[in-house]
Amino acid sequence: MSAIRRGFVDSPLHGGKCPRWLFQRMQRLGGLIIEAIVEFFGAEEFLRRISDPLFFQSLGCLLGFDWHSSGVTTTLCGALKEGIRGREQELGIFICGGKGATSRKTPQEIQAYGERCSFSFADQLVYLSKMTAKIDSAALQDGYQLYHHVFFFTSSGSWAVVQQGMNEALRLARRYHWLSETVKDLVCEPHRGICAQRRESRVLNLVARESENCRKGMVQLIEQNGKALIGEVHKVLHFALPSRHHIEEGDFDLSRISKTLYNLCAEKPADFEGLLATPGVGPKTLRALALTSEVVLGAPPSFKDPVSFSFAHGGKDGIPYPVDRKTYQESITFLEELLRRVRTTPQEKNKMYKQLKLLSGW
Repeated sequence: MSAIRRGFVDSPLHGGKCPRWLFQRMQRLGGLIIEAIVEFFGAEEFLRRISDPLFFQSLGCLLGFDWHSSGVTTTLCGALKEGIRGREQELGIFICGGKGATSRKTPQEIQAYGERCSFSFADQLVYLSKMTAKIDSAALQDGYQLYHHVFFFTSSGSWAVVQQGMNEALRLARRYHWLSETVKDLVCEPHRGICAQRRESRVLNLVARESENCRKGMVQLIEQNGKALIGEVHKVLHFALPSRHHIEEGDFDLSRISKTLYNLCAEKPADFEGLLATPGVGPKTLRALALTSEVVLGAPPSFKDPVSFSFAHGGKDGIPYPVDRKTYQESITFLEELLRRVRTTPQEKNKMYKQLKLLSGW
């Protein structure tokens, strides 16, 4: 299990679809780029790169998609998934999930690869897929509704997540990146790259470091019986809330969350991760517990919003210029030749590696 590296990129919502001719090229070039990274640096390095918001944005631009459109997330992930289809075991990289209904099939896709490849860690990956989605939709309440979730993993069990939420009122999308490396606590996030056009002022961030006491307080609250906890929550609603709070009485309906609170008190999860993983626990339950934790125990949550690429082939919408199909094809041909040559002999591979280092200034 690894430490989470997570970042955010806000992108405006653009209409339209990726042209078929462009998507086919994105698949081909994207697959070759994955193959090249794995060939020279290994499968884990691909996870490190795809989980970096800036690398992800740059890759989307390299493949010719809009540099600032929300569609770069769904289209790029879809192109990469299709670009390596049928070669997952050979590369040691597996890509599950997608947009909308496809995102909800992520657990089944992970399990299918687990059965096909005899992975002993498939159940754990399914849990992580569900928890990363739940954290970014319930434990981090920033006004963006998740609609895209892609889970990347390797044959060794390392994983990364790229998921995106939408704020329809603002017509903005926000992308969330995760990387599993030396994780110590799934619900206390060490943010790395954070890129955004807009920092939100109304955010409940229960996975911030500053929310640690609040998380502990929420678990402490459910150690009592359900009736007592419901009583505490009722009392809190009669307090005048400080103006800095972004939690209001109307944010939750006790008649709906009482059953969940009673279940929590019966289950008595040992920590916040267990609380969050409990079925039925969603944004409203967490808001109620967070507010009660602050008022009763003096343990406030964080309200801080945890909040930059390159053109090589042009962009789908003609910005900064229309996609240059000739150059695009030359890039594909170059990578195909490169990979063909490095597969011949170790000497040839070493020679090409030295040439790439010299050209790139590594």
